[in-house]
Amino acid sequence: MSDDTRKDYRDTVFLPKTDFPMKAGLADAEPKWLARWQGLDFYKRLRAERKGREKFVLHDGPPYANGDMHIGHALNHVLKDMVVRTQTLLGKDAPYVPGWDCHGLPIEWKVEEEYRKKGKNKDEVDPKAFRAECRAYAQNWVNRQREQLKRLGINGDWDNPYLTMDFQAESIIVAELLKVAESGQLYRGAKPVMWSPVEKTALAEAEVEYEDIVSTQVDVAFEITEAPNAPELVGAHAVIWTTTPWTIPVNQAIAYGPDITYNHLEYERTSGERIRVLIASDLQTEFEKRADVRIADFVGPGDPISTTRLINYYRGSDLEGTVARHPMHHLGGFFAKPRPFLPGDFVTTDSGTGLVHMAPDHGEDDFLLCKAHGIDPVFAVEGDGRYRADWAWLGGQGSVINPKFNGPEGPICSDLKAAGGLLAASADYSHSYPHSWRSKAKVIFRCTPQWFVPMDKPIDGQIPLCKTEADIRSAQGEGRTLRETAMAEIERVRWVPERGANRIGAMVSGRPDWVLSRQRAWGVPITLFVHRKTGEYLVDAEVNARIVAAVRAEGVDAWTGTDPQVFLGDAYKADDYERIGDILDVWFDSGCTHAFVLESGRWPDLRWPADLYLEGSDQHRGWFQSSLLQSCVTRGRAPYDAVVTHGFTLDASGRKMSKSLGNTIDPNKVIGESGADVLRLWAVNVDWREDHRIGPEIMRGMTDAYRKVRNTFRYLLGALDGFDEAERIAASEMPELERWVLHRLAELGDELRQCVNDYDFTRYVTALQAFCVHDLSAFYFDVRKDSLYCDAVTSAKRRACRTVMDTLFHALTRWFAPVLVFTAEEAWQARFPSEDGSVHLLDWPEIDAAWLDAALGEKWATIRAARESVTEAIEPFRREKTIRSSNEAVVRLPEVAGISAADFAEVSIVSAVEYGGDSTVITRTEAEKCARCWRHTGDVDPATELCVRCDEVLA
Repeated sequence: MSDDTRKDYRDTVFLPKTDFPMKAGLADAEPKWLARWQGLDFYKRLRAERKGREKFVLHDGPPYANGDMHIGHALNHVLKDMVVRTQTLLGKDAPYVPGWDCHGLPIEWKVEEEYRKKGKNKDEVDPKAFRAECRAYAQNWVNRQREQLKRLGINGDWDNPYLTMDFQAESIIVAELLKVAESGQLYRGAKPVMWSPVEKTALAEAEVEYEDIVSTQVDVAFEITEAPNAPELVGAHAVIWTTTPWTIPVNQAIAYGPDITYNHLEYERTSGERIRVLIASDLQTEFEKRADVRIADFVGPGDPISTTRLINYYRGSDLEGTVARHPMHHLGGFFAKPRPFLPGDFVTTDSGTGLVHMAPDHGEDDFLLCKAHGIDPVFAVEGDGRYRADWAWLGGQGSVINPKFNGPEGPICSDLKAAGGLLAASADYSHSYPHSWRSKAKVIFRCTPQWFVPMDKPIDGQIPLCKTEADIRSAQGEGRTLRETAMAEIERVRWVPERGANRIGAMVSGRPDWVLSRQRAWGVPITLFVHRKTGEYLVDAEVNARIVAAVRAEGVDAWTGTDPQVFLGDAYKADDYERIGDILDVWFDSGCTHAFVLESGRWPDLRWPADLYLEGSDQHRGWFQSSLLQSCVTRGRAPYDAVVTHGFTLDASGRKMSKSLGNTIDPNKVIGESGADVLRLWAVNVDWREDHRIGPEIMRGMTDAYRKVRNTFRYLLGALDGFDEAERIAASEMPELERWVLHRLAELGDELRQCVNDYDFTRYVTALQAFCVHDLSAFYFDVRKDSLYCDAVTSAKRRACRTVMDTLFHALTRWFAPVLVFTAEEAWQARFPSEDGSVHLLDWPEIDAAWLDAALGEKWATIRAARESVTEAIEPFRREKTIRSSNEAVVRLPEVAGISAADFAEVSIVSAVEYGGDSTVITRTEAEKCARCWRHTGDVDPATELCVRCDEVLA
């Protein structure tokens, strides 16, 4: 009988029924859910419902308020939202207060850019007015970023975020600085720091990025005038090599390696002049390749011909007491002073000449070695990179970072050549060099008076605001330094991934003293008074209290806008004190966020310390470290108990994103086209702990993955149409297949809990997706659709199936809710519509531990493997159209353990199974097809065209 002449029983089949659409339309639907949550004041409601529960605090690291949300922001905030939502799902009270960093160079530079476009000079503007513009600029971007992040579905206290430019925050930053000062862990000193001549300020390591450049390399000769241990060196020239010719005008000494072997050689220059030089023996060949010299033949009247060029060699320690003179000594003054040879353990023979010229103004090694021998910086280079006007050589000229100024034809090399001190110069040395992250201009090391927190000074006495004296002793130890305290905390804190401990540990163990000061306008002032005669800063609790109160009332303008005598009171005279004009490093600002967010009481749902900080891996040298150091110096411990780091988002080819390459991915555009849930699914699917990729093809894959999850929800909703508690059946009464599903659900629940504890959200979401696609859609749903559609509503098997599907729906909507925040809510409301209900108010689904059955799991793993073999065996027949549907197949195969042939036929969705033989044999059934269930069961009544099962259901 043909299908066309069969009776139509479609109206008797229990097909899935739901209004949950297959097409998501996320870009249009998601804003409506956001509006609904906003109308419910959802964040506050969640806080009220979770009040009194175990607390979990993730402290938000502040992004800069200076641009639209980029893909890194999106990834970071989705991961934070995953933490907060999964901890909430576990039943905890997990508040989230977002925040922004509003001070510092990135924002000030943007405002200055606007000035430059208008031909205005920032230095000619009233500082208070300039700061007001910076504040308005930051607030504008806070408002824009806030709406963009809310569109991602991030649940937080968006109406009350923290801003480092709030007056209360500024006052607490000031108070934290004064605590450091009161503890004695603050000093003013002149040290070389990274300095941007373009931005005219010191920079932190975190504000610097390294780029490959080509520099001029020079070999410069310093004539030796004294050599008590090697008199024959007098008149010879010590040769130094450098890639920063601009530091030669500030040279004060020459460093040698005590254990290096040095050669005393004679050469002939192109001019015919002979010159004797001193260089490391290991670097002689490299020097000869660069320098304007050739081997001297040492031939004189009556002398035998000699081809040797070596006069003598020395151990570096033999050079003790040697003195040279600067090539520009004829200028007198500073340049006429002797240049002593100093032993330096940092001198190597990796490159150069083995002799290193020392400019204590422009190098940390230089500074420390010279300081140890009583040689002080001279501050020859101004903040804009020019030599100061009164400098004898090149005064008023520069900028020192200008390649032409440093080039072989530039004034430095030209003057050295004229003085006979230039042996080689070429603009061909490729190397990595620090640049300002903001302006992209090269930075220099420059010695300036700055404010520092020492890393290696013992912290004696009580640390302000430590909870108890016992806390101080246990966390810090008696007389422990800041470096030692921080290293101990790094060991205590949990780092995810674990290598983060090594990364930040290496940075803290070798970092110099913390430079707190900046020479800018937009930031929190260093609110110190320094005595003009003694140079000591004032420590007075009453003065400090007045300063803090003024900043709390008026913001940072209070420091310069208030008569200093008001702060000093009657105890001190303003004329005796210098009011410091520097501002704080913005990393100190952000490092203090734990103090004014977690401790201030403005957000009572929070507490100190935080359970977790989560940011990109670059924050090991940024926010993680500044927060660690600030908290250790004031509280003796880290402000966090765990730190999670993620990598950077690259384009589809693995390249760093940049506007110049045109390979950036705008998350706002992705959301507008595909929806936030698809972007969120990408964020947790990628291996975000490493650097990861995004691109159009990758996002198409995420759309497909999303569609499969959505279809799982849709199928469950349709299958559960009309389900009520009267249908529910106990697990003990269920068929084995349903008990296996519950076993898998219990296994999955345990795995997901572990993922939450491990912050392993990639495994979390991939385990969920795999369960939906492989365990449910490709297997369980496929097997049970016949029973679901065609069994009687009173059938125990169908009731068991619907009971399991109800359990699956409750579990999957909750587990997916932290990932697909909009879709999970849509699915929940489709089944349980409520004006004020939400899937996001629910706890972790109830999973009965008794569902776990390892033996059952192993058994059904074997059955599924056998089913897959049957499916593969049938496939060639389907391709040849010998068999159109697996329902037409009769399968003969070796017995599958633990399941009858009839049950295996149902599981494999075939007409019949016969056990026997050594291989799988497929034949086409001769049985008629039931007009209702379309199965070929061999028991179809020709009169009704129904199988026995369907006939009974309709009867």
